[in-house]
Amino acid sequence: MIHGDCYTGIVILLPPRLNGMVHLLPLPGSPDAASMDEVMSAALRDAGRLAEAGFDGLVVENFGDAPFEKDRVSPVTVAAMTRVAARLREHFALPLCVNVLRNDARSALAIAVACGAQSIRVNVHTGARLTDQGVIEGRAAETLRSRSAWGGSEVAVFADVSVKHSTALGSPPRSLSEEVTDLVKRGKVDGVIVSGVATGDEVGVDFVREVSVLAKGCPVLIGSGVHEGNVRALLQHAASVIVGTSVKEQGVTTAPVDLDRARMLVAAARA
Repeated sequence: MIHGDCYTGIVILLPPRLNGMVHLLPLPGSPDAASMDEVMSAALRDAGRLAEAGFDGLVVENFGDAPFEKDRVSPVTVAAMTRVAARLREHFALPLCVNVLRNDARSALAIAVACGAQSIRVNVHTGARLTDQGVIEGRAAETLRSRSAWGGSEVAVFADVSVKHSTALGSPPRSLSEEVTDLVKRGKVDGVIVSGVATGDEVGVDFVREVSVLAKGCPVLIGSGVHEGNVRALLQHAASVIVGTSVKEQGVTTAPVDLDRARMLVAAARA
């Protein structure tokens, strides 16, 4: 990770170039809960394959917990994710990002501070979105004040613009320029994440280019739809990609990481 200058003038850390998703199995308390031994085994397997393939960073999230709690997850979810994140930090010398779905930035930050993770992902940081969990409002003030109070100043906050699985509120909706500018300037994020409309869906290169221009130097990350065929084009306009579905067995999001697919994506990105 290297230093860069964000639109706000804050010195930030750029995210790792290639980030691999560690989608956790359903955690205790969720409808389809697996045992913690199963959760840990699968997480270590997938993280190990991503590291072996040459990924630069890992992102861990409670993907198996659907239907997701809207903004405050259960204590058992935080405890389980902390246990997994701590083990990943022990086993792999890669930067770690934490995402607590659907939008529990405070818990993600707590896990990151406790485990020494480098960043968190926040789906809705500023503004509000209509989602399958209802209306989710950003809590930028709470997140950044908690980061300061907890001594987590080195934990970067990467947040989505027009996050997937959601729609804008208001008519007419706010412009992309307004959303990106508020996210960067008023929300003081360390990176802007762009993605398709749903998990695994591609985001257009033109859209990435537009967001990159609007972000005015704040790093842009791609949050979905990255695969062997488009990764190089996307990295022409983005600082980083987060890869999940395309490197899974048969391209199925909930399947284990496929080492060969992961290696091919890394090779394409670095060709």
